[in-house]
Amino acid sequence: MPKHLTFTKMQGVGNDFVVIDGRTHADYDWSGLALEICDRRLGVGADGLIILDNSHIADITMRMYNPDGTPDVCGNGLRCITRYAVDHKIVQSNILKVATLAGVRTAAILTSSKLVTVGMGQPRLDPAGIPMRITRENALNYPLQIDGENTINITALSTGTTHAIIFRDSLPEDEDFFRLSPKIEHHPLFPDRTSVMWCVLSGSNHIQMRIWERGAGETWGCGTGACAVAVASILRGDTSQEAEVRVFSRGGELKIRWNRNLGIEMTGPAEYVYEGIYTITE
Repeated sequence: MPKHLTFTKMQGVGNDFVVIDGRTHADYDWSGLALEICDRRLGVGADGLIILDNSHIADITMRMYNPDGTPDVCGNGLRCITRYAVDHKIVQSNILKVATLAGVRTAAILTSSKLVTVGMGQPRLDPAGIPMRITRENALNYPLQIDGENTINITALSTGTTHAIIFRDSLPEDEDFFRLSPKIEHHPLFPDRTSVMWCVLSGSNHIQMRIWERGAGETWGCGTGACAVAVASILRGDTSQEAEVRVFSRGGELKIRWNRNLGIEMTGPAEYVYEGIYTITE
């Protein structure tokens, strides 16, 4: 018998998701569904599948799956599920706690603008926390050798998921971007693979980035990536920790603050695209 799932398509700075209220669908194979529903030719098409679920430690749980079915953490998705939960009266406050793979995160809708601010925790700089197979204390300005041919200086860290950040004078053209990004994603030094953020400093505390997300390929936005880029730029001395770092991607702008005592805070939009019904034959 066919099974019908109601879904909502949402996006944050062009990072788009299929959002499903999974509270009444216990033990469903969401990873398998992600492979199918995220396909842009044969499914709905999205950068990820987000499932809202119950939680014993927070107001809701966010389960996020990449298009290849792997579970992950997503900052733009966190903002989207926050707005979804508030607008659908699943929670009764504009401020809520969301359980994720990276821990419980606090989120708040700024009612005057419909922007969403989320706490992203502290970055992990140690190799075990990234994770990255190196013996150094951290991976700041690390010379990463690719295929024994190219050496690219990266800064690797985790903001709930692994990122390799590359600062250049200009964003890469398609040839380099599509040739090098997957090689970095699957580099043997990254046991869980890595997303790749190509970055250019474009002004005082302004950064432009082009995004390659692990399990998804090129995307228009990445919330955890924008947080990682802001942290990396502060650690390198390129931007000031006292000021807000504005990170621009093809999909729009995210505003990042990093307090070494309180953690990272990210503010950006979360918008609806459309609603639909997806039919699955079991």
